[in-house]
Amino acid sequence: MTPFNLKIITPEKIFFDGKTEQLTVRTTEGDIGILAGHENFVANLPSGAMKIKIDGSFKVAAVSDGVIKVSKDHTTIIASAVEWADEIDIEWAKRSEKEAREHMQQHKGDMEFQYAELKLKRALNRISISSSEK
Repeated sequence: MTPFNLKIITPEKIFFDGKTEQLTVRTTEGDIGILAGHENFVANLPSGAMKIKIDGSFKVAAVSDGVIKVSKDHTTIIASAVEWADEIDIEWAKRSEKEAREHMQQHKGDMEFQYAELKLKRALNRISISSSEK
């Protein structure tokens, strides 16, 4: 397979900047596979799994809400957070889930509720992806 450039950016860092042979991500329209020479498009990314083929092997990452821009030879993802599945601290993610649920109970109907809901969604995504890779 012909490789293409992939750059994944979060507010904290450049998560990945290199060549990949294939990328599979979930967009708001459904899952999509990207190879070199793909047609140009832009799409929103909900929280979910992302598979990146590097040197013939797939690596899985948890992505939290973002956007993807694809051109024929370069793909860029900007996301709230991205973590390799094998680096997710499952115990921390479970504590984060518990805290978010408690916060949601205390702040129904206000902005704090929305923040807690986002935190919960991210924690559940991390738990799901980490668990599926073990």
